[in-house]
Amino acid sequence: MLLEGSCQCGAVSFTVQCPHPLPYQRCYCSICRKTQGGGGYAINLGALADTLDVHGREHIRMYHARVKNPEDARTHISSAERHFCGECGTALWVYDAQWPELIHPFASAIDTPLPATPETVHMMLEFKPDWVVADIKPQDQQFQRYSSESIAEFHQRVGGVSSDEPG
Repeated sequence: MLLEGSCQCGAVSFTVQCPHPLPYQRCYCSICRKTQGGGGYAINLGALADTLDVHGREHIRMYHARVKNPEDARTHISSAERHFCGECGTALWVYDAQWPELIHPFASAIDTPLPATPETVHMMLEFKPDWVVADIKPQDQQFQRYSSESIAEFHQRVGGVSSDEPG
């Protein structure tokens, strides 16, 4: 599915092919919540990095989050690149060289109508603040940290993609 996305001020727009367009995963970690998720979580999609076409690239800024897990006293810098508009601050996508074929646009930056998901995966619930009320339905999955199911596996299981797509 071809997705069109943009920032709030219009300085940046982009298109990307997305074999995994269901906005199914809600991440409650402090990084997603503070850099993108005003509702207490962020939703990112799985798209093909080599299809990303950006207009207004000169307005894009990038952030590498500082990660501190409770079981480790040290802080490290994430390899994930969080791209956002330097003019209005809109979070656009995440890219990580560990998975060079993928890019993860934030559903909130997508202008193309997205399909409804039959279930939601709530992850990083260990880091959800008390003020956030997770809207967890009976069919939804819940994880204190990560699901072992990839974005592609989720879409394949619910009937969204074929098994030969990356992710």
